[in-house]
Amino acid sequence: MTQKVAVIGLGSMGYGIAISALRGRHQVWGFDVNEEQVARFRAQGGQTCAMPEIAGTLDAVAVVVLNAAQTETVLFGADGVAPQLKSGAVILSCATVPPDFAREMEARCGEHGVYYLDAPISGGSVKAAEGRLSVMASGKPAAFAAARPLLSTIAETVFELGDGAGAGSAMKAVNQMLAGVHIAAMAEALTFGMTQGIAPDQFLDVISKCAGTSWMLENRAPHIVAGDYAPHSSVNIWPKDLGIVLDIARKAEFGAPITAAAMQQFLAAAGMGLGAEDDAAVAKVYARNAGLTLPGEG
Repeated sequence: MTQKVAVIGLGSMGYGIAISALRGRHQVWGFDVNEEQVARFRAQGGQTCAMPEIAGTLDAVAVVVLNAAQTETVLFGADGVAPQLKSGAVILSCATVPPDFAREMEARCGEHGVYYLDAPISGGSVKAAEGRLSVMASGKPAAFAAARPLLSTIAETVFELGDGAGAGSAMKAVNQMLAGVHIAAMAEALTFGMTQGIAPDQFLDVISKCAGTSWMLENRAPHIVAGDYAPHSSVNIWPKDLGIVLDIARKAEFGAPITAAAMQQFLAAAGMGLGAEDDAAVAKVYARNAGLTLPGEG
């Protein structure tokens, strides 16, 4: 079953989702404040126009923006899409947001006869472009049913975590806690190894085959080895995402000291002017403090 789909937010993840949906034979419109990304999508066979021209015909809208504030603006701002959609259309909300926010958006969308699927994503830009994302989803059964044709073309795995919004975002917070900590830990271990005469490429070759490895190590350490910090996932994402995790933890009266320590390293990286670089650039914080020279620098 093909659908009329809008993807709002054509960053590294949203662009991959849009291309995968196109490959799945959906009609796909792309929207982004970056006109270069919109033009790039159009050149790949996507469609572009003003949202009011097609909103009432859409079956599904994937909102792939940075945070809760942007999500709310897209849905209910001055030109918010939710009130423009037809009854029975579904919104896939893919940003990392607090669970309470997801429940609020579900309720507000319901007032307009629109389904809301709490659908945060994981897998990185490469898997997004391959249609192989993992989606941690929760929402009403009807929301899943409405979203399934699109999900089948953008995701390898869809975890159905509950019949109401919030559970998907809660699971994403757990994932982001681990992912952020693992990136910071990888950077710490790699640069610690350098102080002991272990070159970054040797570190990657050995540790990726040992018990100390992680998906984040295997995915991000090659960026450091190559000296390539073109952003697949930027440093700036982590103060936001780990901030959400720590806010949830505070409300639950749960101590998360390791997460807090990782957060400080990403804040330090942003303070060094590295916010727009790939999140593997957190290694530069450790390198600066230890007087080390990473590959591609110096």
